[in-house]
Amino acid sequence: MDLSCTPEEEEFRARLRAWLGTVLPTLPARPSPDDWPGRRAYDLGWQRMLYDAGYAHVHWDASPTLRLIFLEETEQAGAPYVGANFVGLLHAGPTIAAEGTAGQRARWLPPILRGEQVWCQGFSEPDAGSDLASLRTRARRDGDAYVVTGSKIWTSHAEVADWCELLVRTDPAAPRHRGITWLAMPMDAEGVTVRPLRTLAGSAEFAEVFLDEVRVPVANRVGEENDGWRVTMVTLSFERGTAFVGEVVACRRVLAELARTARGNGRWDDPVLRRRLGRLDAEFRALWRLTQWNVSAAEASGGVPGVGGSVFKLRYSHARQELYDTAAEVLGPDGLDLDRPWVLDRLSSLSYTIAAGTSQIQRTIVAERILGLPRGR
Repeated sequence: MDLSCTPEEEEFRARLRAWLGTVLPTLPARPSPDDWPGRRAYDLGWQRMLYDAGYAHVHWDASPTLRLIFLEETEQAGAPYVGANFVGLLHAGPTIAAEGTAGQRARWLPPILRGEQVWCQGFSEPDAGSDLASLRTRARRDGDAYVVTGSKIWTSHAEVADWCELLVRTDPAAPRHRGITWLAMPMDAEGVTVRPLRTLAGSAEFAEVFLDEVRVPVANRVGEENDGWRVTMVTLSFERGTAFVGEVVACRRVLAELARTARGNGRWDDPVLRRRLGRLDAEFRALWRLTQWNVSAAEASGGVPGVGGSVFKLRYSHARQELYDTAAEVLGPDGLDLDRPWVLDRLSSLSYTIAAGTSQIQRTIVAERILGLPRGR
């Protein structure tokens, strides 16, 4: 498989790099981590700048290779992350682009690209755990609407979202994977209650969402009724296959900074630490090559990442945790100071073996769908 870039792709890289060098120094200071209205405005303002410069399209309309180049260059330049709108740009938007009708694409994709709307993800539930197919949020058909009742948890940025990609059970009698439907729910609908959750790091970026007889138009259904599990697999393939690409680049930058810090504070003299840093460097280089392979495979199969994303997600989650455990070792006693770099990142890294599908789930996918092992009973 050829992992090299074409001349056109290298021209795109050079043009993007030049634009970033011009525009990034003009950005205002980033808001406080707890100022979610401010963060929403900042993140959407950056998205509008990308749109006006002609780069917003790369998340859906460009080839997977151009998408990879875009994520690599913006991360290396220190550009703002997609932030509050990561669900819209990296999960819901690509799913609607792949599975939505022409009318749905025209309705929802341009506002996301222009930095006008924020989406959140209503998948996880308090009683479902890692078994997403066990969701209990019900939706009964009532004329031209679904009436939805239930609750969701770990809903990122729900308190500032305009829309929610929502999984509901529309046929309780069907086998659990076949009675699910994917809906786009307006967050200002009557009956929606959002309750923020505070994380270990002290931030409130997640929320519980309670749904009490919420009416969602049938026109907001993406895919057919009871075919939501298949549509969800498309969403999750983007979440596991390409959504973490920029973070691999960020981890490689952190690793270089860790090495410089260790040289400065004397911890570089520890041969065990040096070997650990060297192994992590090899790990993230391998993950980057795996990302390129996954992107090339997606390009050959129509643009939707495949199950190879689970291999990436599984290994990346653990490598990230080890990276920030190593950061704590480099920092020594300062590793307990929440105001120090990398300390909050270490706390957030604990969630990566759970977020976007637990490591146990990823191992099952790899075993059954890639290695062809028999299903567990």
